[in-house]
This record gives sequence, C-alpha cells and structure tokens, in this order.
Amino acid sequence: MSGERKAPPAAVALYYDGRRAPRLTAKGRGEVAEAIMRLAREHGVPLHEDPALVDLLSRLELGEEIPRALYVAVAEVIAFAYMVRGKMPEGWRNSGVSPPRPGGGEG
Repeated sequence: MSGERKAPPAAVALYYDGRRAPRLTAKGRGEVAEAIMRLAREHGVPLHEDPALVDLLSRLELGEEIPRALYVAVAEVIAFAYMVRGKMPEGWRNSGVSPPRPGGGEG
C-alpha cells in the first residue's frame, strides 16, 4: 500500500430551466457529496463524473449562475442528462439524425 489517502468524493448539483444560465444548487465533499448523489439517484437525475468540472463549480456560491467560461462544459453535461433520460430540449427540431445512445451505441 502506498500510504496515499483517497480524496473524499465531491459533488455539485445544478438547476437549469432552459431560460437562464444554470445555477449551482448544492455542493459538498464526503458525506455531503454522497447525500447529493444518493438524492439524485432517488429522483432519477443522471450522474456525470467530471472531477475537474466539479472542482471549478464547487468554487461558486450556492445559487450563483455558472460563469460564461464554463458554458460549453456544462452544456455537454446537460446534453448528456437529456440523452440519458431520452428527452430533447424544448424547441429542439429533429433534423432526422438520431442522437447517440448513452454508452456509445448507434441510434
């Protein structure tokens, strides 16, 4: 054993209504992170693992909108959540191309 201690889990939760920038609604490490993830699972909210993004988002204050610099990264997470749940954003027009299936399968 190398003696290195594993960092406690970290988690954030975002709220996005499709009108404004997503807002940070929860953040935490250790037991708080585990509770955030447990609640997400219980409510069918998809989980996405990205430690670097969690680190950046956890620097925000609760209720704060994400900064423009993180729009693309967070948009990818939101797109992932829509795909996993089989949903499309309101007003999205299907161009005849099926979205990729979670796990990399073809649509």
